[in-house]
Amino acid sequence: MRSNLHRPVPDPLARVRNLGILAHVDAGKTTATERILYATGSTYKRGEVHDGTTVTDCDPQERDRGITIFSAAVSCTWRDHRINLIDTPGHVDFSDEVERSLRVLDGAVAVFDGVAGVEPQSESVWRQADRYGVPRIAFVNKLDRAGADLDAVVESIRDRLRVTPLVVHLPIGREDGFTGVVDLVRMRALVWSGDAQSPVEQPVPDGLRDEAQRRRRLLEEAVAERHPVALDEFCARSSVSTSTLVSALREVTRTGAGVVTLCGSAYRNRGIEPLLDAVVDYLPAPLDVPPVRGTWDGGVQERTADPAAPFAALVFKVATTGNGRLTYLRVYSGTIGKGATVLDSRTRRTERVGRILRIQADRHTEVERASAGDIVAVVGVKAAGTGATLCAPDAPLLLEAAGAAEPVVSVAVEARRSTDTERLASALFRLVEEDPSLTVGADPETGQTVLSGLGELHLEVAVEKIRRAHGLEVAVGRPQVAYRETVVRGVSGLLYRHVKQDGGAGQYAHVMIDVEPLTADSGDADLVFASTVVGGRVPREYVRAVEAGCRDALAEGPLGGHPVTGVRVTLTDGATHSKDSSELAFRTAGRLALREALRASEMALLEPVVEVTVTVPGDAVGAVLGDLAARRGQVTGSVLRADTVVVTATVPLAELFGYATRLRSRTQGRGTFTTRATGYAPAPAAAGGVPRR
Repeated sequence: MRSNLHRPVPDPLARVRNLGILAHVDAGKTTATERILYATGSTYKRGEVHDGTTVTDCDPQERDRGITIFSAAVSCTWRDHRINLIDTPGHVDFSDEVERSLRVLDGAVAVFDGVAGVEPQSESVWRQADRYGVPRIAFVNKLDRAGADLDAVVESIRDRLRVTPLVVHLPIGREDGFTGVVDLVRMRALVWSGDAQSPVEQPVPDGLRDEAQRRRRLLEEAVAERHPVALDEFCARSSVSTSTLVSALREVTRTGAGVVTLCGSAYRNRGIEPLLDAVVDYLPAPLDVPPVRGTWDGGVQERTADPAAPFAALVFKVATTGNGRLTYLRVYSGTIGKGATVLDSRTRRTERVGRILRIQADRHTEVERASAGDIVAVVGVKAAGTGATLCAPDAPLLLEAAGAAEPVVSVAVEARRSTDTERLASALFRLVEEDPSLTVGADPETGQTVLSGLGELHLEVAVEKIRRAHGLEVAVGRPQVAYRETVVRGVSGLLYRHVKQDGGAGQYAHVMIDVEPLTADSGDADLVFASTVVGGRVPREYVRAVEAGCRDALAEGPLGGHPVTGVRVTLTDGATHSKDSSELAFRTAGRLALREALRASEMALLEPVVEVTVTVPGDAVGAVLGDLAARRGQVTGSVLRADTVVVTATVPLAELFGYATRLRSRTQGRGTFTTRATGYAPAPAAAGGVPRR
C-alpha cells in the first residue's frame, strides 16, 4: 500500500475563485448566474428573471424592472473549489457598481449575446476590467435564438475589444436546433437533451469531425504563438497535448494574451457545466494574482494572499438590511474572527467586528472567521464606508479604492411634508453612503436639496428606494444635466496684482499668466499647469500655491457658474515682497487671476453626450431616425439583424429624458435602447453655448 505521508497537501487558497459576471444589459448575466447556482447545488429551483424569482436580483425594484441594479455576491462549490461570484449590473447608469466590484475580483466571465455580439455596455465593462487588470473568459450566450452566430460574435470580440479570442467550443446545431458543443480541448461532444441540466459525453459527430479538427489546429497554433511551453511542444510534435493546452490556456488567460471563449444557452441550461469547468481551469486563484499594494506614512507595502500575514481588507460595498449595516469586504491577507478590533486606515479609527457572514445575495450564513481570499460581509462596523481599508491596528495599510464616476444628471428633491425634512436628510445620507456615485448638495440660488447621479434611471431608482425603504413622500424636480465650460480662445500676459494691507503682516503677490485651450492629445484633464518663470522671481513653493489657486478657480466658470475643464495655464512671471508674500497670498492671486482671465477669454458651454444604440423593427426605422434628429442626434451607423435594425447615434443627454416612453409609442412597444457615456460636446446657442467674450 502506498503511503500518503509525503504527498503535498494543496493550498486551500488554490481552490478559491473570486469572479464577476460582466455584460451588456439583457445579455443573460443573471440567468447564467442562476444556472450556475442550480448546477452547483446551491439552489434547488431555477430562478427566472421574467418571473422575479432570481436569487441575485433580490431587490423589489430589480424584480419589478427585470434588470440588475445592485451587485450581488453569492458563493457556491464546484469540483471542490469555492467560487465567490458577483453578479454585476449591465445598465450604464450603474457602471459604478461594476467598478467597485472589479476592484476586488481576481477574474471575470464576460457574457455576450449570441445575436448582438459586443454591445456598447459590453465594451464599457471590458474597458473597466482592463483598468484593473482582471483576467477574463468569454461566454457567448443565447445560441438557441434566431440569428445567433458564434463566429460573428467572435469577430466582434476581436474587432471591437482588440483581443484574441481562443475559441474552445464548436456548436452542435444552430438556433432552435442547438443541442450541445464540441469541446475542442478534450475533443469530445457534450450534448444536452430537453431541459436536462447535465450533458451526455459522446464522440465528436461524424459531420463535425473535420471542422472540429480544423478548429483544434487553429487553437493549438494560437496558443503556441503566446506560450513558450506550448510552442516547444508544437514544434517538436506538430500538436499540443490536452494537459499542455489546459495549462497554457490558464497562463494565457492570467496574462491577458488571449481570451478563452465558450458558448451555450443559459436559459436552456446548455453550456453551464463547461463554463464552471473553465472557471476552475483557467481563471486565477488568489495565489496567482500579484500581491496587493498599499501605502502608509509615505511608504509602499505589499501583502501576499497569506492567512498568516497581517490582516488587510478593502470595503467595496455598504448596505442596510434587516441584519443591520452590512459592510462587504474582500480579505487580501491575514485572518479575522468575530469580536476582532480592526483599524479603518482612512480615518484612523478603530472598529469592532461583531459578526462575519458568508454572502448569498440577500441571505447570509454566519461563520467564525474569514481569511485571505474570502469575500464576506461583517456586522458591527459603524463608520467605514465604501473604499475604506480595514487592517490590523499594529500593521496599518491603506489600499487604493475604486474611483467614483462624476455625476451628470441632477434632480431637486424635497419632502412633501415639512415634518419629514430631517428624515429625508437622514435617508439621503444613507443613500450616498451605500452608493458613492450619488452626491447630495444644495442649489445656491434656490436652496433646494439636489441629488446627482449617473443617469435618469439611476436617480429614479434612488428616489424610489427612499420612498420604499423609508416610507417618505418625496417631490422630485425635472432632471438637469451637468454642464461644463471650456476655453475656446484664451488670453496672454494677464497680470494680476494681489496687495492687501490691514495692519500687521500683509498679502503681496503679483502673477502673470497665459490661458489657452488644451489640445486633443492632452486627454480630458481639467487643468494642465506649467511655469516658465526664470531667475527665481517666484519661488517654487509659491508656484505650487498659484497652481492650487487656479484649481480653485475652476469650480465656477463665467458663463453660468459651471465647472471649467480643458484649460492650460502657464505662469510666465511674477513678483514677491520680502515680508508680505506667502503661499496664501499667491494661492489667492492664482484664483483671482484665472477668474479674470476666463472672463476675458472666449468661452463655450459643454454638455454631456451619450452613444445611443436603438433596436427597432424594420418598419419603424424612419420614425425613430426622425425622432433622433429632432433630439439633435447624429446617426453614426445602422446594422440589419434578422428582422430588426440596430441604429447607433450620438445624442445630448439632456435630449434623452423621457425617450423610453416616446420610443415605445413610435414602435408599438417593440423598440429598445441602451446608452453609453462618451464625454462632452459643445452645447447649442439655445443652451447658452454661444462662444462669448
